Amino acid sequence: MLARLVHRGPDDQGEVQANGSWLGHTRLSIVDVEGGRQPLVNAEGDLWLVGNGEVYNHEQVRADLPEASYATRSDNEVALHLLGSEGPAALGRLEGMYAFLTAGADGSFLAARDPVGIKPLYWARRDGMVRFASEMAAFDADWLPHVESFPPGCHWTPEGGLERFASAVGETDREPSDRSQALRDTRSALIASVHRQMMGDVPVGVFLSGGLDSSLIAAIAAPYLTERGEQLKTFAVGTEASPDLLAARVVAEHLGTEHHERVYTAAEAVDAVPLVVRAIEHFDPSLVRSAVPNYLLAELAAEHVKVVLTGEGADELFAGYEYLRGLAGAEELQAEMVRTVEGLHDLNLQRCDRVTMAHGLEARVPFLDRQVIAFALGLPPDWKLSGPGEPEKVLLREAFEGWLPHELLWREKSQFGDGSGATAVLTEQMEQSVSLEELEAEARLCDPPLRTREEAAYYRIFAEHLPGVRPERTVSRFATA
Repeated sequence: MLARLVHRGPDDQGEVQANGSWLGHTRLSIVDVEGGRQPLVNAEGDLWLVGNGEVYNHEQVRADLPEASYATRSDNEVALHLLGSEGPAALGRLEGMYAFLTAGADGSFLAARDPVGIKPLYWARRDGMVRFASEMAAFDADWLPHVESFPPGCHWTPEGGLERFASAVGETDREPSDRSQALRDTRSALIASVHRQMMGDVPVGVFLSGGLDSSLIAAIAAPYLTERGEQLKTFAVGTEASPDLLAARVVAEHLGTEHHERVYTAAEAVDAVPLVVRAIEHFDPSLVRSAVPNYLLAELAAEHVKVVLTGEGADELFAGYEYLRGLAGAEELQAEMVRTVEGLHDLNLQRCDRVTMAHGLEARVPFLDRQVIAFALGLPPDWKLSGPGEPEKVLLREAFEGWLPHELLWREKSQFGDGSGATAVLTEQMEQSVSLEELEAEARLCDPPLRTREEAAYYRIFAEHLPGVRPERTVSRFATA
């Protein structure tokens, strides 16, 4: 299982046999590069932890546990001591993206996943045994039919079973009465999140699509690094002269970043499809189309940095999808935004994690910081809707007026796969590989059934890579617009 995950952590490996449990870890060294190898162990030598991800408030939690004996500066070691001293109920104090497993010399065991589900965790139960891994492909073939996504915001112990400790959408902040103050607070919330997520001992870059969300992340990160005497690295991808590529160049020049591009051809996009479907462990066409350029982009970025910030989550929090205009009233709009945020872990966040970690690159998502989620979903829903002729996410654009050139700040949204040139390339090529007769024969292999020849082509790759995995657990059931 460990060997199948080496791409997620090419820098180091470690394992430990505890009483009745085995923990293995492949490490991508980001915080305490020299001393933070895993499994981590407490001072008594009787509790071990392996973790994937980052705890952004680790310094604050570390200060709250002065009695703990720390051996490293690793943010994950903070989780080890917090769990050791206060138990799983304390997980709600951690802010970040993570999946943790702990095992004790006394036979105890714990698994936990962050409330938003930014970092992946899967588990399978069979014949009285339980296995966990960061990707489905880590499981042996006879275990694959039993694999399920571990639910975000939950922890599991053999004694207590599955228990929830936090939700992606918890208590929302109080609705402001003044729109001007809401704009200032929106700006402050996102700036604070980006600054928190710049933590680490390695360079941090930004995936820059040229759209609003990633451009705002870059506009916040660039001056933050300039104050530290560093230059932000940005990365863009697209076919020659694609809209996203051209817009990203303008943003990068405006911000003065060290900008890198990956220009791909139609043939390169098609050749990447099998690698991408295996990497994202998904076959939804909208995800695959956006994942192909992201996969090629991650390959480029991994040559320069170990961490990137992305714009995931802004559309769900600030009504960025066009179909939301058709909903009946503020209450229905709010319910739909909540639903899409809670569903991200099996869709966009799964794609985001896999295409980057396939190249040993960590992606962070400042819009999906829990403090930002609580703030954004506490805003009056109808303030987020645009008027006739206006692009989506009007409130977010207004909040950052002056941070980007006007034509970029108010540029109309396009799907990343569309703007980067991938959609037209992939749809035609993949549809040609499956006939209508073959689609009709294979459609019922899934629940819900396969919808298009393009989807059937992706499903064939998925099924060959993960034989026995029940596809109803991975098919998108709502429009990703």
